[in-house]
Amino acid sequence: MILLDGKKTSEEIKKEITLEVDGMKARGEKVPHLAAVIVGNDGASLTYVGSKVKACERVGFESTMVRMPSTTSETELLKKIKELNENDAIDGFIVQLPLPDQIDTQKVLMAIDPSKDVDGFHPENFGKMALDMTTFIPATPFGILELLERYNVETKGKHTVVIGRSHIVGRPMSILMGRKGFPGNSTVTLTHSYTKNIAQITTQADIIITALGVPNYLKAEMVKDGAVVIDVGITRVADETAEKGYVITGDVDFENVSKKVSHITPVPGGVGPMTIAMLLKNTLLAREQRRARF
Repeated sequence: MILLDGKKTSEEIKKEITLEVDGMKARGEKVPHLAAVIVGNDGASLTYVGSKVKACERVGFESTMVRMPSTTSETELLKKIKELNENDAIDGFIVQLPLPDQIDTQKVLMAIDPSKDVDGFHPENFGKMALDMTTFIPATPFGILELLERYNVETKGKHTVVIGRSHIVGRPMSILMGRKGFPGNSTVTLTHSYTKNIAQITTQADIIITALGVPNYLKAEMVKDGAVVIDVGITRVADETAEKGYVITGDVDFENVSKKVSHITPVPGGVGPMTIAMLLKNTLLAREQRRARF
């Protein structure tokens, strides 16, 4: 069994990006600038955005964190997005989700300039991804592709089963794994809460990508010998014996499934660290595209 180590791989990517940024500085060029907008005081969101800012500092990017109170109106947030769209110093920005109830998430995502949408959530970028055009791939799916590529996991002609159909992971992964090229060229089955006999389908899979958010959902009897398992699930499960009072658990019963598979991602330390690394990669791409345009 080979562990698809997202922590190690993300460090390699950050080192590669740092070298590129050092080259920009040496040539007197503008370095990439990523901004993050966070509305409210959600603990997990603050931690996640803080990690993104630290990652920017680590590779030599400039970064800006825009904090807005939980009482922020939709109009106020849209005004802030307009400012960021028009600010030429900023190459890309993200709006951290979830947003408070008074704000229409879809309206906010639609307001982001597609050329600065480094999360890859704008319909224009999603459409380009579906058509195999150069664009921003959502960071988590992008990270999964990078892991498969760097560990030389064969995907051509394989049967990939995706569990979960969210716009952030499941839906894009189902498109990307079926595209021409590597990683891709696999036959994809997209399963969800209405799929009958999921276990019957997963036992036929060469590659399983699960993004369900149900702890230990994928059991050993649902996986065939030698399969590749990518676990995107991340859930806090209460545990009084743990220092923080909880443990982070994935969708996969790792202890038992890992004994049967050829490759597997751990949780934590698998897909999670890759997401931030690929956000940095998207910001680098945004900066290159803006330079080419102006």
